[in-house]
Formats: sequence, structure tokens, C-alpha cells
Amino acid sequence: MPRAARELSRNLWIGTCSWKYDSWKGLIYDPGRKYTPNDYLADYARHYNTVEIDQWFWSLFGAGAKLPDPETVAIYADSVPGDFLFTVKAPNSITLTHHYAKQSARNQHLANKPNAHFLDVDLLERFLEILQPLGNKLGPVMFQFEYLNRSKMPSLEAFIEKLGEFFARAPEGFEYAVEIRNPNYLKPAWFGFLKDGGINPVLIDGYYMPPLAEVADKFDTSSGDVSIIRLMGTDRQKIEKQTAGLWDRIVSAKEDSLESVARIVKGNIERIRRTIVNVNNHYEGCAVLTIDRLIDMLERRPNERQEHRK
Repeated sequence: MPRAARELSRNLWIGTCSWKYDSWKGLIYDPGRKYTPNDYLADYARHYNTVEIDQWFWSLFGAGAKLPDPETVAIYADSVPGDFLFTVKAPNSITLTHHYAKQSARNQHLANKPNAHFLDVDLLERFLEILQPLGNKLGPVMFQFEYLNRSKMPSLEAFIEKLGEFFARAPEGFEYAVEIRNPNYLKPAWFGFLKDGGINPVLIDGYYMPPLAEVADKFDTSSGDVSIIRLMGTDRQKIEKQTAGLWDRIVSAKEDSLESVARIVKGNIERIRRTIVNVNNHYEGCAVLTIDRLIDMLERRPNERQEHRK
């Protein structure tokens, strides 16, 4: 049975990105049970103290923005205990500068066109209002930005200016976090902006970004009140072929990367800094087993770690 992060530290939350996977039967789900979409979360919460909600990110359909179903929000809130924490990705209707190039035939006229909802504070307010049933179970709201080429954002300075105006008007009383996918934006000016605004950086392992340890060693990433780490993986298509859609085994072990994450998390625990780790199946092939591996590394002493690597 997977071990909970709460056994390591009250300031540590480790969970997965999404949770509705039949592949996890026999790992955290009952292999003999036929689950409905709303059944998984209660069983999931018996093992982990946090989860990332990714499904509400996908929101820009046509010219409109689709927001969560309030009934679904209430079901999620009622499915977990009081000390559970949701990290929620804000709708991409807020974070996309332009509509995606790939559109349905009906909306082809919107391909690559500017997105009228980009950094729309009113839309954010409506989104957060729908999330109210989560109450204290709502953790950081994460704004995930795609790779921004110069046709979408002329410079880091322009991005900082727009974000600064957005967060200055954003509703108070919430924890906000930002994930970028531009390696060239990783500069002191970026982390200084986050620190000045009390905004939490999201550090990702995957996509176009340099190794987590490299970023953590080079920059001060301690802005805001919580460290957020997302283990995403690099080649999604390759690992999907390797797993054939069955996310129940490690197919691409990332030993050194995971050891680096363990080092960062352990340092945060020693500094009594809140830390959230969200693990994606695409990282190693099975988020549940990756979490087991990470917790094992966190529990090992330095000399035990060296012995284990021999």
C-alpha cells in the first residue's frame, strides 16, 4: 500500500496529477470494483493528502470560456477529508495569449487569433466563486503558461508587466502560483518579480525546462509561502507507446532526477517550508509507483542513499 506524505512531515503534500485511472486498480483502487467517474477520489484520498485538478484547465472552446460544473466541485469537496489539499490549474482561457492553431472546422477562423480572455480578472473571479465549496481544501491556484514565442509575448519584461497588472487586481485571500515553459525567462528578474508579489513559483521537471536541481541551485525560488513541484516527464508520446495506456508500472526510471527532487524536498522540510509535489504518469510510467520511490528516497539517510546507488 502506498505510504502517505503526511507520515514524513505536516508541511509536505505529495499526490498525483488527476486520479481517474483504472490502471491503478490493485495499487490504490479495488481491483474488483467497477468505478464511476465520481467514485475514484474518495478511495484516492485514503492514500494521499493532495491532488492536482487538471480538467478545468481545458476551457477555451470557440470564443467562449467553459467554467467548472458547480455540482462537480461540491462532489470533489465532499469526497475528501478536511486536511486534504487540492491544487487547481486555472483555466487556459485565462493563460493563453492566442487561440490554439488546431481548431474544429466550425472555429477555424479563431486559429492563432488573440484570445480576448487572456488575463481576464473578471473570468478569474467567476472561476474562484465556483470553487468556493472547496473551502480550506483549496490550495494554490496555478496559472500554467505555454512556451511564449515573440509573436505571443515580445519579452520577459512585457510578460512581467502584464502579470503584475493582473495579480494587482486578482481577488485577495487565495494562493497563486505561476508555471512558465520558457527557459530563457529563468532569470533573477523573473524570480524577483514573484518574490515581490508573494507569488509561488511552480518548478516543473519536463517539457522545455532545465533540470529542477539546476534551477533550484541557481535561483532563489523561495517566493510565496509554498514550493510547488510538478514532475511531468519530457517525451509524452514515447512513454504513451511504452505503456500502451496502462499506467501501472515504471517504464522510464528517472533515478537522478528523482534523487534531486528528494534533495530539494528534504531541504524544504528542514527549513519548515510547505511543499507540494504533483506527479504525472508521464514522468516514469506510473505516478503511484513514482511517489513510492520518492518517499523511499526521502526516508533514506545520505549514506543509505549512496549505498543504494552502488
